[in-house]
Amino acid sequence: MAWEDRTPFEAITYQFDLAEKDVIALMRKELKRSSFNLWRARVNSGVSQKHLHKRNGEIERFKCTRQRTISGNKISKR
Repeated sequence: MAWEDRTPFEAITYQFDLAEKDVIALMRKELKRSSFNLWRARVNSGVSQKHLHKRNGEIERFKCTRQRTISGNKISKR
C-alpha cells in the first residue's frame, strides 16, 4: 500500500495504525536506497495522490481488488 501512489497515508493509518513517519521509516528500512529516493521523490511531487489534502476531490478513494477483503487490520478468510 505504501508503494502504490493512489493509496493515501490515511488509509494505511486506518488499516495498519502506522503514521506517515512510520511508513517512511519502514520504506527506508526495506527498500534499496535508490528505490527509496525514487519513492520519496514521487510522494513529494505535486502529482502524487499520497496525501488526501493534495488529492482532487473528484477522485474516489483507490481500492485494489484484494483490499475489499481487509477489514480494519484483519485479513478475512476467503
